[in-house]
Amino acid sequence: MPFRLAFMGSPTFALPTLEALIDAGHDVACVYSQPPRPAGRGKQERPTPVHALAAARGIEVRTPKSLKKADEQAAFAALNLDLAIVVAYGLILPKIILDAPKHGALNLHGSLLPRWRGAAPIQRAVMAGDRVTGVQVMRMEEGLDTGPVLASVETPIEFEDNTSTLHDRLSLLGARLMRDTLDKLERGETRETPQSEEGVTYAHKITPADARIDWSKPAREIDFQIRGLSPTPGAWFELDGVRVKALHSRLGQGVGAPGEALDDNLLVACGEGAVRLLTVQREGRGPLAAEAFLRGQPVPTGARLA
Repeated sequence: MPFRLAFMGSPTFALPTLEALIDAGHDVACVYSQPPRPAGRGKQERPTPVHALAAARGIEVRTPKSLKKADEQAAFAALNLDLAIVVAYGLILPKIILDAPKHGALNLHGSLLPRWRGAAPIQRAVMAGDRVTGVQVMRMEEGLDTGPVLASVETPIEFEDNTSTLHDRLSLLGARLMRDTLDKLERGETRETPQSEEGVTYAHKITPADARIDWSKPAREIDFQIRGLSPTPGAWFELDGVRVKALHSRLGQGVGAPGEALDDNLLVACGEGAVRLLTVQREGRGPLAAEAFLRGQPVPTGARLA
């Protein structure tokens, strides 16, 4: 028999999983998502991608600011759920919420736990230069991503990957993984494996300090930073006092003072080695390939990027 579910998620990463569960015939009794927030030039309130999809599918959507109030907890319990499925929801779930469904709450997490517990696992994996990552289905506990793992799938982080490409690949892998996990749960075939106590790392939220490029660092680290923060918020530097985001890069060859342009085509010296910038975005403008950017803003050999 299909499960009666509450789906709890907000961003685009969660969309394939919600669609997969609906298409698999599960009864999605309600969707919980972050409240609509002002967006765009007009600052009109815009629902999250999950909210918009659920509404289009005719599913009830709830957008509480917190689940710590007794009335919200009672409303959740009244759904009489088999499971809660959580994918990048963005709110802390109190124990009373986790315990309300018959089979508890399962979370789809974008890393290979216990590495990169927390808010920004995909970005942090790329920024750290990890060669492999993945998605896992885990049982939720009160701790931060500490519960046992029910299912896992790995994927390499390719040379050309950035956070955007990896995000999209993991979201599709995760949707299939969650669908298959619920199939096994229906048949009583799931097995829960406790997380290792070794190798724990935390994927802290990205801060403004993470985005400023320090050209004195090795080229490899700067390339990881650029790819890990692309497309948002974007690693950045200053050129003639104007902020410019670096959105796509490649390791290059050359030696010079950190931040020095080594040719006329955005090859930039680092503390060790060099990075070639392939796509950049001047503040207030759209992204441009380096060739197009340089037609309007030449960066000659010897120029300094701060």
